[in-house]
Amino acid sequence: MEEQARNQDKYEAALAKYNTRIDDEQVAAKVACLIEEKVAANETQEVKKFLFHCIDLTTLNTTDSDTSVMRFTQSVNRFEEEFPDMQNVAAICVYPCFAEIVRDTLEVEEVEIACVSGGFPSSQTFTEVKVAETAMALMEGATEIDIVIPVGRFLSGDYEGMCDEIEELKATCKEHHLKVILETGALKNASNIKKASLLAMYSGADFIKTSTGKQQPAATPEAAYVMCQAIKEYYAETGRRVGFKPAGGINCVQDALVYYTIVKEVLGEEWLTNEYFRLGTSRLANLLLSDILGKETKFF
Repeated sequence: MEEQARNQDKYEAALAKYNTRIDDEQVAAKVACLIEEKVAANETQEVKKFLFHCIDLTTLNTTDSDTSVMRFTQSVNRFEEEFPDMQNVAAICVYPCFAEIVRDTLEVEEVEIACVSGGFPSSQTFTEVKVAETAMALMEGATEIDIVIPVGRFLSGDYEGMCDEIEELKATCKEHHLKVILETGALKNASNIKKASLLAMYSGADFIKTSTGKQQPAATPEAAYVMCQAIKEYYAETGRRVGFKPAGGINCVQDALVYYTIVKEVLGEEWLTNEYFRLGTSRLANLLLSDILGKETKFF
């Protein structure tokens, strides 16, 4: 019990370096102002092409099969040939059992293979199972892993349990990027989102991500703003740059422009690269492509 108390104190001490008492109404007001004043200037072809290049093109359906995932991957291969003046998506994101199919089908070197893992989307399974699933995904070809924090542990104040698990999964990933999903809609308020962001980064997250898309509300501009503030403050404190990925509910080009604007205004130009900014979505690629080409396009 004494050791457990010491470990809990360690995480409380880590959080104490930052302001985690945040007023939700103030966040909403700041975000509304930022959207009103800054988004319109970013509505350019150049920005839209950049946003396309930041997409983690995602298929996480109950009906996914080897055949459908192969076709999905082949569309990314074809994109190189049909749109040589545009940069491809950042990654293809699938369930771990399809990593090998993507690896064997994908012909585009710069596109990553991302797998959701660790009992996605609920994170409600044994840590040993999460580690095994992650190791198997990497063995089968995944180059990035997306996991969900154990939200129940966080909300009950078990920071040690949450952080130990993230550390163990990062150790499994080694040099591969670990994206940690906070499921911000379940965290209820800005203070919790800030704390979860900081603890995830403290535990080794290479990216922090808003949502699974399986629970509502999913990504929101307010959650994104708080997470980007946490990334900024963590970088100032530690010198380690962590990426940001909004995901879930990104249903139109305007949504993507809002997230781009938040990253640009809060984190700055250094984060405007797909090494540090991703968009998790299954719909946005066709919408952005249609907008860029000026005609409805269903390529993916």
